[in-house]
Amino acid sequence: MEIYMYMASEEKVKHYLAHWFQLGKQVLLPKSQQNLSPSKIFEGNNYSLEFEDLWQYIISTDADCYLEGTEQTIQQLLSPQWEMIDCARCQMPFPVATAGVASPTCPCFDLNCWPNQELPSPRSAIDSYCHLNRIRQRLEKSDNN
Repeated sequence: MEIYMYMASEEKVKHYLAHWFQLGKQVLLPKSQQNLSPSKIFEGNNYSLEFEDLWQYIISTDADCYLEGTEQTIQQLLSPQWEMIDCARCQMPFPVATAGVASPTCPCFDLNCWPNQELPSPRSAIDSYCHLNRIRQRLEKSDNN
């Protein structure tokens, strides 16, 4: 098992949220008592418009936004003081502080049925055109042999 560490850039935080949304987690805005999650995360090989609109709202609001089951705000995760690693238990991304003491708890701690090796794991968007094109190229190559 490999652990990948990287600075929590906007794209990595967005990726993190997309994965947890697939398992039913929500973004919480405690002051306004809102719970937000898109009903559709992907559209083709990209994030859905609904997901993109939610993302824009999250990064532009002055309100604190938390992924359900976490202590760090999304705004904190966008700073250089945080990076993402893969959870040793569930292989899902979760944030760790680059310095100081932080909660080592992955958002999977309150999901009784996760990890579940019998279900597909959350994923990133898939570029179907590229995937099908590679299959087509392999078939053409095998026909020429």
